[in-house]
Amino acid sequence: MKVLISDHIAEEGKEILKAAGLEVVEKVGLSPEDLKEAIADVDAILIRSGTKLTAEVIAAATRLKVIARAGTGLDNVDIDAANKRGIVVMNVPGGNTVSAAEHTISMMLALSRNIPQATASMKAGKWEKKKFLGREVAGKTLGIIGVGRIGSIVADRARGLKMKVLAYDPYITQETAEKLGVELVDLDSLLARSDYISVHVPLTKETKGFINRELFAKMKDGVMFINCARGGIVNEEDLYQALVSGKVAGAALDVFEVEPPPKDHPLFGLENFICTPHLGASTREAQKNVATAAASQIVDYLLHGVVRNAVNVPSVSADQLPRIQPFITLGEKIGALHTQLADGPIEAVSITYQGEMADMETGPITLAILKGILSPVMGDEVNYVNAPIIARDRGIKVTESKTATAEDFTNLLIVRVRYRGGENEISGTIFGKKEPRIVRINDFRLDAIPEGHMLFIYNEDRPGVIGKIGITLGEAGINISRMHVGQEPAQKSNIILLTTDKSVNGEVLERLKKLPHVLSARPLEL
Repeated sequence: MKVLISDHIAEEGKEILKAAGLEVVEKVGLSPEDLKEAIADVDAILIRSGTKLTAEVIAAATRLKVIARAGTGLDNVDIDAANKRGIVVMNVPGGNTVSAAEHTISMMLALSRNIPQATASMKAGKWEKKKFLGREVAGKTLGIIGVGRIGSIVADRARGLKMKVLAYDPYITQETAEKLGVELVDLDSLLARSDYISVHVPLTKETKGFINRELFAKMKDGVMFINCARGGIVNEEDLYQALVSGKVAGAALDVFEVEPPPKDHPLFGLENFICTPHLGASTREAQKNVATAAASQIVDYLLHGVVRNAVNVPSVSADQLPRIQPFITLGEKIGALHTQLADGPIEAVSITYQGEMADMETGPITLAILKGILSPVMGDEVNYVNAPIIARDRGIKVTESKTATAEDFTNLLIVRVRYRGGENEISGTIFGKKEPRIVRINDFRLDAIPEGHMLFIYNEDRPGVIGKIGITLGEAGINISRMHVGQEPAQKSNIILLTTDKSVNGEVLERLKKLPHVLSARPLEL
């Protein structure tokens, strides 16, 4: 069997593949056309962030069984295309966590003491000691947006530097924050109180451009800003304006929206801006860790059929997978829906398997539910292997039960989630052999296909409401492809689930919320 390595990886990873008897072909820096040719007859491909596995490239692979990313992020892989071809997609979460966290601290210190600028000055033959007056970090306040794996390590290291650490993360509990030694606050409080702000969230549709002009305006005057997470989270034009105005005293970026960024990028002309070329994971230790882990995962799958750290399929026997795969998909969709409907950090998950599901191997379905709950928050950092560990670390309690009977359905999956301030219950089933459906949300019965851009509306049951919603979306150029209505006659209210051809947010969402008899509206991504 043949493995293509299309990005530079540590030698230790290559040796693992060769020692297992696999044919290793290393071709780095391929054009899309050359990549399609190279991938045509391989059984596995090992990549980092440089290789772009688009749907077109994946379609050219006739034998491909597994894609392994020596790292965490998978925004360079079309996972939907891989799913359609039955290709397992794996990553290595946690392999470069310490490296990324240490780089954040390094950037913060370099920014505080003007180290890059002073180095450049001295190499130019100057001695400008007074020009590069710095600031101490001890006693200062660091605000961390997102305290997942990397953010929590940054918090630990910052506390070692005698900094006070504030954290904004709507998905962790107060108990978890206390264990980390951070003060959990709302976003506005963090922005107003922090001397330094560091971002550690995944790049999703919700976080793209999240740090923008509005948020910079809420920050303390003279704040220092660091982003070593993902490019695109920060609006770079807004950051430029904040640096020029002095609102932000200094900024450090390891990642950019376009990589590599253009040579004439406006930020490069500012003295109070420092940057590195996506070096967060670039340490010898991290590269060895992710290369050996990814190579070992390829060997385990190709030679032994063992799936580890897959983002699109749990570890399950080959004979059982066809039967439970539709329920795995359903579980993950229900989990993602719960997180997007919850108005606070999730504290407990109760799962009930009814009907024929009670006789299935339900462990992988539970993993899928947890992965679905965590993915909107953590992106590629969560997979079917680490989901229960992350849930436990975040203080989420998980219980399961089974019953042989199911009301109205042959199989019924009921997931009840308790979050701070309330709870929701969502039920789903499979129509036919493999079509997931949401059949109940709390007291509302419906029949909804959980996929794509969706809009969840809660409204009073009055004539004309649905029509006004349709008109508002139509005026915005948004097409409705499906509509599902659930009624609760006793409360004289409805829920409406719309599937649209575009995401609904911003001004359009606000217009919907202001319509008569519309009680709430929120966008969903499934």
